[in-house]
Amino acid sequence: MPDSVLRVLTCGSVDDGKSTLIGRLLFECGTIPDDVMAALERDSKRFGTVDGATDYALLVDGLEAEREQGVTIDVAYRFFETPARRFILADTPGHQQYTRNMVTGASTADLAILLIDARKGILPQTRRHAAIASMLGIRQVVLAVNKMDLAGFDESVFAAIRYDFRALLGKLEFNRITPIPICARDGDNVTGPSARMPWYTGHTLLHALEAADPRLVQGGLFRMPVQYVNRPDHTFRGYAGTIATGRVRPGDTVFNAGAHTEAAVARIVSMDGDLAEAGAGDPVTLVLDREIDISRGDVLSADPVPAAADGLDSWVVWMDETPLFRGRAYLLMLGTKTVVATITDITTRLDMETLEEVSVRELALNEIGRVSISLTHPVVCEPYETSRELGGFILIDRLTRGTVGAGMVTAIRTRNADIVWHRMEVDKATRSLMKHQKPAVLWFTGLSGAGKSTIANQVEKRLHALGHHTMVLDGDNVRHGLNRDLGFSEADRVENIRRIAEVARLFVEAGLIVIVSFISPYRAERLLARDRVGEGEFLEIFVDTPIEECRRRDPKGLYEKADSGQIRNFTGVDAPYEAPLDPEIRLRTLEGTPDMLADEVVSALRARGNIG
Repeated sequence: MPDSVLRVLTCGSVDDGKSTLIGRLLFECGTIPDDVMAALERDSKRFGTVDGATDYALLVDGLEAEREQGVTIDVAYRFFETPARRFILADTPGHQQYTRNMVTGASTADLAILLIDARKGILPQTRRHAAIASMLGIRQVVLAVNKMDLAGFDESVFAAIRYDFRALLGKLEFNRITPIPICARDGDNVTGPSARMPWYTGHTLLHALEAADPRLVQGGLFRMPVQYVNRPDHTFRGYAGTIATGRVRPGDTVFNAGAHTEAAVARIVSMDGDLAEAGAGDPVTLVLDREIDISRGDVLSADPVPAAADGLDSWVVWMDETPLFRGRAYLLMLGTKTVVATITDITTRLDMETLEEVSVRELALNEIGRVSISLTHPVVCEPYETSRELGGFILIDRLTRGTVGAGMVTAIRTRNADIVWHRMEVDKATRSLMKHQKPAVLWFTGLSGAGKSTIANQVEKRLHALGHHTMVLDGDNVRHGLNRDLGFSEADRVENIRRIAEVARLFVEAGLIVIVSFISPYRAERLLARDRVGEGEFLEIFVDTPIEECRRRDPKGLYEKADSGQIRNFTGVDAPYEAPLDPEIRLRTLEGTPDMLADEVVSALRARGNIG
C-alpha cells in the first residue's frame, strides 16, 4: 500500500464540472464497487444531467438538494489510491454563497484542481477560488480546462485560457501550474491521453496528481496546541493535543509558549501505547518531567517559541450577510484558544476582476480583505505562511455562535514593552468610597421616540437630589462633539457605540454613575459596552415602547422624514433594531409615566447596593 497521501481540492465556478470530474476519476481508477455502480446507473436515469449516459457527478453530489439542482452545496470527500499514492479529494461548491464551504476544503489541501469551462473562460468566481487557494497556502495548481468537447477541442481556446491565467500569477503565489485540457464526462486526458486532442502531449490529470509534491507536514519546529489536560487520577497528568508541526521525543525540552516556562518530555502516550517519537498530525498526550502551569489553549513548543500576540494583521474571508465593520467585536478561535477580538481597521478589499487591492471601510459577504484585529488576551500564533495550524483562525458571532469569517495571519503585533499600565494610588475604589456610591453604567436603549432621554433625565435628577455623582451621555449631544465625524451608516453606528463605551468606562473609573441614552440598535455593540466595565457594573435598560407609539409621538419629526425618504438608515424604518433579549431592567412606557419608570430605575440601583 502506498504511504504518500495527497490532499486535493477541486474548485472553480458553478457548473464547471467538478463533481463529474471526480466521479469519472474514481470510475477510471476502478474504485467504485459493483453495487454502487449499479445504484449510480439507476440514479442517472432519475437525477442525471447526461442524456442516456452515466452521470458520474452523482457519486459525490450526495445531498438530495444537490441531485435535484445539479449543483454541489456541501464539501464532499472521497478517498482512493493508485499504485503510486493515496488521495483525499474534496469536492467544493462553485456557487458564491457557498464560499465558506470552499474555504473549509482548501484549508487542508496540498494541491488544487481549478476547473474552468472552456466556453466561459476565467470568471470572477474562478479568480475568487484561485485567490483563496493561494492565501490558504496551496502552491500547486492543476488548471483543468473542462468541456473541451463543447469548444470543438480547439487548441486556441485552451491556449487563450492558459495565457489569461498566467497573467494573474503576479498576484497569486503558486509555485507549480499544470494546465490540462479535459473532457470530464468522457474521460479525455483524465487518466489516459485523448485521441481527440492530439495537439496536447502533456500530463494526464492522474499523472499530474501522482507527480505532485505533498506538503511536508513533518517540517518546522515542534508546536502542539493543548486541547485538554488529561488527569484521570492523582498519579497521572498529561497534556493532550494534535501535533501541528515538527517532531518530539522523550527527553526533549518543551516550553509553554505563552508563559515561557519549560520542562522535559518524560513520555509520549498514544492509543497504541508509549511512543519513541511523534510528528505532525499525531494525536498524543505528553507527560512532562515536572508540573508547570498549562491549560487548554496553551501551546507547547520547541525553542525558539512563537510569539504571544495581542494584535493581528490578516487576510479575512467574510462569510456573513451582515458586513464586517471596524469596531465590532467577535470571538476569535485560533488553534485551541478562543478570545474576544475587536476589528480595529479594514484597509483593503481584493477586487475579483483584477485581483488588485482597493480601499474599503467594510467587507460584505464573500469578500476578501486586509483586516487588523485587537485581542483581549494574548494568543500564541505564527504567520500563516509559516504554520497553517497556528496562523489560521475563524471569527465567531458572539450572540449566534455562528462562524462568520476565516482569517490568515500575515503579521503579529505584540504590546509595546515601553507602554505599561500606570496604576494610580487614587483608584476607582477610592473615588467610589469618597462619593458613597458604587459606580455603574445605566445603558438606556430603545427606538427613537421611546422616551430614553426623558427617563434618563428624571433618573439623574433623582440621583442628584440624593447627593450622588452622575454623568449623562446622550446620543444627540455626543454627536455635536466627540462623534460629529460619524454618520448613520451601519459602520458609523458601530463606531459611535464603541467610542461611547470607552468614554463610559473612563467615567466608571472616576467612580460615577454613568447614564447612557443611545438607540444603540445592535446587540453586539451593547455586549461590547458591557465588556468594557467590571462584573455587575452594567445595567441594560430597555425602554420598551412599540414603534406605533414612537411614530405617534415623533417629537423631532424624524419618522415622517424617514418615511418620505429624507432620512436614510433610520432605525425601525429602513435600519434594524435588535431588542435586548434579557435586560436587567425593562421599562414599559405604556404602563407608567416617566416619573414612575425613573423611580423603578432608582429602586433597582438601591437594591443592587449602588446607592444608599
